Amino acid sequence: MTESRRRIGFGVFAECLLTGVWIAVASVPVVTAPAAFAAGARHLRRHLRQEAGGVREFATDLRSAARHGWLVGLAGLGAFVAVWLDLQLARAGLPGGRAAAAVGIFALIGAAVTVLRAAAVWTPGAVWRALLADAARRALRAPAGSLLLVCGLAIVILSAEFLAPLAVPVLGILAAAAVAVEERGRPGR
Repeated sequence: MTESRRRIGFGVFAECLLTGVWIAVASVPVVTAPAAFAAGARHLRRHLRQEAGGVREFATDLRSAARHGWLVGLAGLGAFVAVWLDLQLARAGLPGGRAAAAVGIFALIGAAVTVLRAAAVWTPGAVWRALLADAARRALRAPAGSLLLVCGLAIVILSAEFLAPLAVPVLGILAAAAVAVEERGRPGR
């Protein structure tokens, strides 16, 4: 590997880590997490195309994505609470509780993958409902990419379990993985 290719690789890695910090800060209100991932993914796409972009462009994209993206975040928060309640019911020993909890967990993972895939292709002016519908179809048609994102989610969770601050930069790597999955799945690639 040449020195310049190595430098480019480290530059992309560093940009992913910085983007993870931006995503984490923008996701503090929780309902803004989908918009933060969308802005982060757009920033990474700009970086890969060697276009100018920084925290100002990220903030502009975040505001644009959050206009309707907060509803996606609110729905995700509601789904998480519902699954948490399912888990509590399963622990209480209610009949069928374990099955309901398992279905809920798989549905939550599927929803998270769909949101990540939608955020990876978000552009200003895009309608979240259409993005999510297309992302759900792509998630089902390209299970290898979806599995990659499930593994990415697992890495974020395990990083947070191991050392909580480690999960912050890993969010940028997850956004980069979502961008890579979508780029890989594009026609002509």
